[in-house]
Amino acid sequence: MTNSANISGGLRERKRAATRAAITAIARSLTSEHGLNGYTVEEVCERAGISRRTFFNYFPTKEDAIIGHVDDDFPEEFVSRFIAGGAGSPAGVISASMLSDLVKVSLELSERMTSSEEETRQLIGVIQKEPQLMLRIIGASEEREAEFARMLAAREGVPDDHPVVRMAVSLFGSIARRTSADYFSAGNTRPYREMLLENVEAARTLFSQTLDILPSHPTEGSP
Repeated sequence: MTNSANISGGLRERKRAATRAAITAIARSLTSEHGLNGYTVEEVCERAGISRRTFFNYFPTKEDAIIGHVDDDFPEEFVSRFIAGGAGSPAGVISASMLSDLVKVSLELSERMTSSEEETRQLIGVIQKEPQLMLRIIGASEEREAEFARMLAAREGVPDDHPVVRMAVSLFGSIARRTSADYFSAGNTRPYREMLLENVEAARTLFSQTLDILPSHPTEGSP
């Protein structure tokens, strides 16, 4: 593929991402103002300057538009850089820099989130107003965790269900949820970055402790 083709493809993808983000922002705003059933897809299209057909090329339903697209949570430039960080380790061996790089990419993604903080707060308000969206949120979270697992597995050259990959997805998902809940709580004045690093360090402290585990099968003479 030529450089011009690469540039053209990159521009198209950025344009698609921008259109997706615009649709999501408008859908969230309208839901916040009018409730889930208080507006139509056509109104979203009118505000976004797109056709109904274009809307459904991006999102199958209005609810999906509100939640957003998984690709927008893991931008290509972040994913490529993160995967490249494991290139120095043999395939199938967990790289020594995986934890550090995970924290770095989490901080980079958090900067994107805080730069559009009002939209995130709006989404929280929408979910509170329309609790039926929680089932969609749960499904979207599972999809995002699966994508996260594929990204980690690709970096380390291991299967998606590798125990370290599964634990990293679960642990970082829990840390992100805990940090976001505290960050967006009423009265919080601390920066997201500080809170995220504090929670990561707390997890490291916990898992650095020595385990004193009794054998699964007691030895002769034990009670």
